[in-house]
Amino acid sequence: MPHPDGFPVRPVTLMTSNGVRLRGEYRPAGIGPLVVLCHGFTQRRTRPAIRRVLDALTAPVLAMDLRGHGRSAGRCTLGDEEVLDVAAAVAEGRRLGHDRIVTLGLSMGGAVVLRHAALSGPGERPDAVVAVSSPSRWWIRETPAMRKVHWVVEQPHGRVAGRLIGVRLAGHWYDGGWAVVPASPVEVVHRIAPTPLLLVHGQDDHYFGTEHALTLHRAARHGELWTEPAMGHGATGTSPALVHRIVDWTRRTTGATPSEQDGEAA
Repeated sequence: MPHPDGFPVRPVTLMTSNGVRLRGEYRPAGIGPLVVLCHGFTQRRTRPAIRRVLDALTAPVLAMDLRGHGRSAGRCTLGDEEVLDVAAAVAEGRRLGHDRIVTLGLSMGGAVVLRHAALSGPGERPDAVVAVSSPSRWWIRETPAMRKVHWVVEQPHGRVAGRLIGVRLAGHWYDGGWAVVPASPVEVVHRIAPTPLLLVHGQDDHYFGTEHALTLHRAARHGELWTEPAMGHGATGTSPALVHRIVDWTRRTTGATPSEQDGEAA
């Protein structure tokens, strides 16, 4: 699918360290660091909300369908093994010659990019991390929207409904959940420092309240927090204007050249 500004887009296939084949797309044109975009639960690259975010990005982009979603293989583990998907994309970005890479995650993808940056070694980390609408912890049930997510994940009829909308869950979710609960974002976010970190959360998020972003920011002990008035959740709540502000932040924090900061190709 071509970018509306005519930038060339080409398909990519990635293989994770545990053998899951991911399908994605790479757009080399743009200004600033490469953005590795990670969608949320039930999303994929072809969803309209994700396309709006991709179309608003004026930087080079590598976007993939996370495991268990879209055209990628594997099964969704709800933020656990998806860290390996991000690792594969960051490594591919380095192989393609990008010396500056930013991971940008939405909703579940936000939790994934936080965990990836926190758990990766210095040579494997991105140069900056942006988490939009990320939960701070697992097992959230305090909102009606998240109770519906738990129904999809935990109940037989819900898992059938999940398959109908294109989500393939890992087998252990048919047996009660994770055998070993992975560290939640709030438990590991402090390890991201000194890598630049931006947390973005909408004040009208009906999945996760702003206390999740505040909790993450306190635990991180560094980085920036934007709480956005009238913003909803994830890709659906992320306007093109907000995407442009995020891209500007990535350029500033990753050492963009003056010409890039002015919006001209270096």
